[in-house]
Amino acid sequence: MRIRVAFVLMAFMALLVASVPAAEPPPNLATARVVDLTWPFDAKTIYWPNSPSAFELKSLSYGVVPGGWFYSSNAFCTPEHGGTHLDAPIHFAEKGKTADQVPPRQLIAAAAVIDVSRAAAANADYRLTAADVQDWEKRHGAIAPGTIVLLRTGWGRRWPDKKTYLGDDTPGDASHLHFPSFGPEAAELLVTRRRVGALGVDTASIDPGDSKDFPVHRLANGADVPGLENLASLEELPETGAWVIALPMKIAGGSGGPLRIVALLPAK
Repeated sequence: MRIRVAFVLMAFMALLVASVPAAEPPPNLATARVVDLTWPFDAKTIYWPNSPSAFELKSLSYGVVPGGWFYSSNAFCTPEHGGTHLDAPIHFAEKGKTADQVPPRQLIAAAAVIDVSRAAAANADYRLTAADVQDWEKRHGAIAPGTIVLLRTGWGRRWPDKKTYLGDDTPGDASHLHFPSFGPEAAELLVTRRRVGALGVDTASIDPGDSKDFPVHRLANGADVPGLENLASLEELPETGAWVIALPMKIAGGSGGPLRIVALLPAK
């Protein structure tokens, strides 16, 4: 009987390991350091220049109620795409998954952090190249299927200054934006050949600001790979070793939504 139980346990553990799509094991949850990669939603939250609205918070109740206890309640309104948020595949793919259909397991995975901050500092329109990805892989090995790839450009330091973050702050005009992001060749390598789970970046889009036809969105979303945009504190993450939990607001039929994303790091 003991042998049978031990065999069942071993088989169960093997199944768990096999179900993890990334090569690195997750940190111990009891001791892991948690890094919040989310900007707060408030009056300073950055939205696309032609967004018809921004984040709004309306107080419904704040104070002591007739029964004698304190009670606070608010209503909020926000476009799906602004601040730290998820682009669901349907954002750029007619048959893509909506926000509520993206499997949570796809959004909980090991992270590969690719740093292009030096190149981006010299060129605000910098695009991650396939060579950049290959250089990362020379140091760390091939990016495993299901990995969440986070692109660190250094742009998080510019938040929440809209003009320096987006490159232009002309209301209603998105034709003069300048910020770095993924390039199409790198996206093809990551999405098609590496089969990553998601693409994330510390700028306003997984396409660079001067893009006119959004090839990275179309490629990634067309493969049911979501985008994670306007991420915070990527400078606190190592190139490998972190796990990401990126869970958006579960909006039925949504093309995206506000995202609370954290990284888990092994205890020092």
